[in-house]
Amino acid sequence: MSSDDLICSKKMARQNGIVQPLLTDLYQITMAYAYWKSGKVNDVAVFDLFFRTNPFQGEFTIFAGLEECLKFLENFHYSDSDIEYLTQTLPDNIEPEFFAYLKDLTCKDIKLSAIEEGSVVFPRVPLLRVEGPLITAQLLETTLLTLVNFASLMATNAARYRMVAGKHVSLLEFGLRRAQGPDGGLSASKYAYIGGFDGTSNVLAGKMFNIPVKGTHAHSFVTSFSTLDDVSSVALKHAQTQEPCNLLELASEWRKKVSSVIDISPEEASDGELAALISYAIAFPSGFMALVDTYDVKRYNFQGLPSRHRQRINGHTGYNSNCGTNGSRVQISPSIHSTYGYSTVERTLRSGLLNFCAVALALNDCGYRALGIRIDSGDLAYLSVLARATFEQIADAFELPWFCKLTIVASNDINEETILSLNEQGHKIDSFGIGTHLVTCQRQPALGCVYKLVEINSQPRIKLSQDVGKVTIPGHKEAYRLFGADGHALIDLLQRSSEPAPEVGQKVLCRHPFQESKRAYVIPSKVEHLYKVYWQDGRVCIKPKPLLEVRERVQSSLRTLRQDIKRSLNPTPYKVAVSDDLYNFIHDLWLQNAPIGELS
Repeated sequence: MSSDDLICSKKMARQNGIVQPLLTDLYQITMAYAYWKSGKVNDVAVFDLFFRTNPFQGEFTIFAGLEECLKFLENFHYSDSDIEYLTQTLPDNIEPEFFAYLKDLTCKDIKLSAIEEGSVVFPRVPLLRVEGPLITAQLLETTLLTLVNFASLMATNAARYRMVAGKHVSLLEFGLRRAQGPDGGLSASKYAYIGGFDGTSNVLAGKMFNIPVKGTHAHSFVTSFSTLDDVSSVALKHAQTQEPCNLLELASEWRKKVSSVIDISPEEASDGELAALISYAIAFPSGFMALVDTYDVKRYNFQGLPSRHRQRINGHTGYNSNCGTNGSRVQISPSIHSTYGYSTVERTLRSGLLNFCAVALALNDCGYRALGIRIDSGDLAYLSVLARATFEQIADAFELPWFCKLTIVASNDINEETILSLNEQGHKIDSFGIGTHLVTCQRQPALGCVYKLVEINSQPRIKLSQDVGKVTIPGHKEAYRLFGADGHALIDLLQRSSEPAPEVGQKVLCRHPFQESKRAYVIPSKVEHLYKVYWQDGRVCIKPKPLLEVRERVQSSLRTLRQDIKRSLNPTPYKVAVSDDLYNFIHDLWLQNAPIGELS
């Protein structure tokens, strides 16, 4: 490795090493050569990075990825090995002087303005405005897009999960094994946390981004034990006295006591599962969280429960929470409950609940308190109600008030519709572990941000299309968020940069950019200028905020929106408008550039 490459690699250590100038499309480099060959080295351009439609059939998006964009600008440099690769890859006719030009290229002459990371954003309003030498700004396109597109999509997805789950339920990201490769997995963990998740199972993400890491154990840990003889160590020191406790003996005794309370025979529970939970509890006495649905045994008979618990369970609707991608649900017939007492769905918890409660009570004898359980299959709403009723019964029977507050974590292919359904059913889940649907954004796999030239050498540029949605808004612009009398954001307004900013209490004419009849006056109670200069003169002007502050920004920004804009079903569209001056500017330019047709 050359000294140049070594210096570059050290700078890159502050960011993902994959993010470098060659992380781009080939046509960016071939365009750069064509610009260079055409003598456009000194041309100055303005590009807007924006999206056209909100994701997930919603009416808001969360902007994320700005910090990584700034790192990219800071470290932008073609190394010796990059230049060597390009000389071997590009056509032979490319002049050597072009490679010398690339070798010296940096972002010192680029100016980047952006909306604050973690903000709520809307279609057509540029998230980034890139100004500077045409060739350099063009070479940034693909990389900036890849840094913003998935980050914003992921943060938006996470924010939607946070809203439907409610602020009192914990959300954990469990998606690394299902993510789109290791980089997708790391990005998903980071931006899920920004969007409102409380922790991740991804250990590397925890280290890199200071995100709390959480986890229990897998079914394989339980099934690796067959009998109680598999418990190799039974001793656990008491948390206070340090006296040795035999956790196996204590758990076996408690299993007999608990079985008589909830009317389950110990013979119906798995000894291998008990051995596994005892072993896990000895390893993690202060963090005992157990997976309890490994074994499917006989139907649960809860006739031993107090009447108030039986009524709670018998009255439960019992929807199967394993929703398809269309959110469909399979209802368990109430006749099953009346005929048999309980549906067969709770069989998976019969062994697990008994064994867990026995080990948790044994740990209590040793001065420790268990954390709770994880359910990974079946009717999550029904099983959570059943588990909570069991915990409450044991708390009553053994006068242990804390036992009824044990945490119930649910996983198993959960999506946004699943949580909405579980809410309707009155679940008792304290925490959701969400993987596939979150990290792969299955409802919508891409945000669709674009990067468009809007000005060259102070001359506006417009992209025309028969699809009005693809027509760009030309020129160097500023964006403002206008707030109504109730304190909520009312409309985002784009103006030409030469126009004076809107003022509080002053009437502003806001127009739809392409529909002449759609217009309205707004008298703002507050005006927020959306753009700040984050990069200029080869340095970061505003230091990116820590992840925790960006995460808080997401929630504070969402609170500025009315609830009808944020709701999951049929949300009200948020309005994005242009000033009267910009409206006329767009349409004059449109007429100048649109070809005149000919009839024959």
